[in-house]
Amino acid sequence: MNLDTLRLFVDTAYKLSFAAVAEAREVNPSSVSRTIAQLEKHLGFRLFQRTTRTMTLTESGKIYLLRVEDILNKLEEAKEQARRVHIEPVGTLRITSSISFGEHIIVPLLPLFRQHYPRLKLELLFTDANLDLVADNIDLAIRFGPYITGNVIVSKLFSTSYRIVASQEYLKRFPMAKDPEDLKHHRCTVYALPGFRSEWSFRLRQVGKDASVKKVQIQSGTVLTSMCSLRSVVLGGDGPALVPDWLIGRDIAKGNLVDLFPEYEATARNFDSAAWLVYPSRDYLPHKVRVMIEFLKEHVPELTRAPT
Repeated sequence: MNLDTLRLFVDTAYKLSFAAVAEAREVNPSSVSRTIAQLEKHLGFRLFQRTTRTMTLTESGKIYLLRVEDILNKLEEAKEQARRVHIEPVGTLRITSSISFGEHIIVPLLPLFRQHYPRLKLELLFTDANLDLVADNIDLAIRFGPYITGNVIVSKLFSTSYRIVASQEYLKRFPMAKDPEDLKHHRCTVYALPGFRSEWSFRLRQVGKDASVKKVQIQSGTVLTSMCSLRSVVLGGDGPALVPDWLIGRDIAKGNLVDLFPEYEATARNFDSAAWLVYPSRDYLPHKVRVMIEFLKEHVPELTRAPT
């Protein structure tokens, strides 16, 4: 028995699929099945209950998984501590974020990160689905919301807020008053999530949390499933849109988009939200994850700050 066999067992325990483990490791599924069978023969008990359609851990498998994971984590911690003597992180770092945040914020920072840490390999998984950090071997995730729950470690990256924006071209054709109620007379460009398509909320920025909330019913003209596409459509002259600061801050600064109600905070769901750095709960933080967290905290806020 070797460490790779134990790691393969852990992967299989979370994915519960020889085919999924084989695809991730780029090997034949029969090889995974054979290795697990050999491990079970060595141990003298079954780790998995298998049928033609399903796979589950046996009670013995669950107990074995807990102990093996603890051993592998301690070995990894020992390796990381020894590696820090050389300072420069190495290995593979798997990061996930939404497609729009990844393309608009993370990708522009990659050349600078690569200059600092040339030996660290990055795997970037940009998706609007929340991947399972353990099952998908994710080292670090960037997620949005008022809070994050689950058996994970969370660190705030920056506070998020939204603006109602339109292009200069659109405003020449359809002048806008300075009150959010005026949105009722416009066909808006909206994000295809519940709550974004029918009603937006406003409160005076200077008053903040103590301000009364004004809710405005809107009518949609264009509905998109991508924030990046939504930004492009609005830049092209489509109707007003509710867009996060981090996506359009530079467009406002350059004059390509106009903040229609700068004195108001706006939202479709929750005024108090943030971008969070999320990583699996474990006894130690790998050096490669630590340097990425420090890098993002140093450089991302400047890219996401909108003019006031």
